Amino acid sequence: MKKIFLTLGLVLLMGAASFAQRFAYIDSDYILKHIPDYVSSQKELNALSAQWQKEVDARFQEIDRMYKAYQADQVLMTADMKKRREGEIIDKEKAAKDFQRQKFGPDGELTQRSNALVKPIQDRIAKAVQALAESENLDMVFDKNSEVIMLYANPRYDKSADVITRLGLKPGVLAK
Repeated sequence: MKKIFLTLGLVLLMGAASFAQRFAYIDSDYILKHIPDYVSSQKELNALSAQWQKEVDARFQEIDRMYKAYQADQVLMTADMKKRREGEIIDKEKAAKDFQRQKFGPDGELTQRSNALVKPIQDRIAKAVQALAESENLDMVFDKNSEVIMLYANPRYDKSADVITRLGLKPGVLAK
């Protein structure tokens, strides 16, 4: 009888072990900081953003200047002159807002440029993560920086350095 329970216990233990899942996590921020293409693309995007923001600010400053001049001259204007100047200010403001939306909107040039620069890098990382997961028989790989809440992560399961190595880069040496 003892033999049957012992055998049954071993079978159950081996069955439970075969259903064990293997998990790992990566730190995508850490990985991205090691990729020179990503670092340079972020610099390019920041420069474009700053340039366009200066243009937006200049347009709105011009509108503000026009409005102040209008207010100062308003007393001396005829109704037609007021209407024309108000129309000019409104048109300029509309153009400035359109420009701002064209550059910074959800479908704006900054978003499109960011997608064009960053998407290939994200694809490379995804392929490296998939290859790592397949080679180490991992069932799931989490990103420590995503929406998944990770209250504790044992550093031995951190595969970020392995992903960097699979990308052909050296972990620990940050891109400049």
